[in-house]
Parts: sequence; C-alpha cells; structure tokens
Amino acid sequence: QDLRAVLRLAAGRKAEPTAAIMDSRTLRSTPESGTRAGYDGAKRKRGSKVHLAVDTLGHLLALHVTAADVGDREAVARLAADIQDATGDAVSLAYVDQGYTGEAVAKAAAAEGIRLEVVKLPEAKRGFVLLPRRWVVERSFAWATRCRRLVKDYERVATTLAGFHVIAFVGYMLKQAAILMQGA
Repeated sequence: QDLRAVLRLAAGRKAEPTAAIMDSRTLRSTPESGTRAGYDGAKRKRGSKVHLAVDTLGHLLALHVTAADVGDREAVARLAADIQDATGDAVSLAYVDQGYTGEAVAKAAAAEGIRLEVVKLPEAKRGFVLLPRRWVVERSFAWATRCRRLVKDYERVATTLAGFHVIAFVGYMLKQAAILMQGA
C-alpha cells in the first residue's frame, strides 16, 4: 500500500485513489488445479477466474481467485470490500464492464460505498474499440501475463495463485519506483 501511495504521489495524484477499475479473466486449468476449476461458458475455458481491481494508474487494489464458473456479479461484493480495506474507504467510483450490470450488483457495491459505472461499447463500432478507463485494467492483466507462471493456473491452492499475482504487481511497481529514482 505504501509503494502504491508513493507511486501515486510521484505521478501527481492523491495517495489514495477515489476511483477503481474492476474486471476478471479466466486462466486455463492444469492437472494440479483441476479439482477447484470451473467452466466459464462465455470464454469456453475450464479453470480459475481472477477478479482484479486496480486504480486509475493500473496499480493493484484487490485480487480474488474463484472457480471460473463464478460470475463477475457474484464476486463484486467481496472485491468491493477488499478495495475499501486497501484504500481506507477512499474509493467511491468503480468503472466496470457489462458483466457487472444489475440492481443486486449495484446494491452490493453501494453497501461498501462504491458506485458502479458501466462502460459500454459504442453501438456503431465494429472490431476492437479502446474503451475509456477500462483499458487500464486490461493493461494490468497484460503486465501479469508477462510472468510465465500466471498464463495458466498451475497452482493447487487458490491463495497461491493470488499470491503470485500480488508478487507480479509488486515487482512491476518496484520497477516503476526504480525508474523514478533514476530520474530524481
């Protein structure tokens, strides 16, 4: 948390974020993780789902690992609570994709003091469209996949997978801090 605050202050932001971006991705399972793996029908993958929340700079706020058959709507309450624990209840807005729609989801986030703003695709566009704010969490997932161990779910225990993600994000933030130190 302190490292994130230092990087935010160096970027000219407040120490604690007021907005977050939430998303999830499905990792294919391996024989080691097979017992807790679920099937994600939308992605047609069997494995684990990593639910991630980052600040507007892409720094990790909260991480939660579930079976792939657990939807985004079901994980939002725990993810929102983890965000507020990490930031001291500073976050009031979260940008999400259309997987987080629904009144029950909005109420679950509102119980933690977070308003969800769904970023939708423009209806006239076809193909790849860079969505405002949402690209930050996608970039964070791309940073994580630079670590070979995070491309698939090789872990027997979900907390180990979450721990490796945290290590990857801390490594990235330390790299950013080293770049700042060289420039100072």
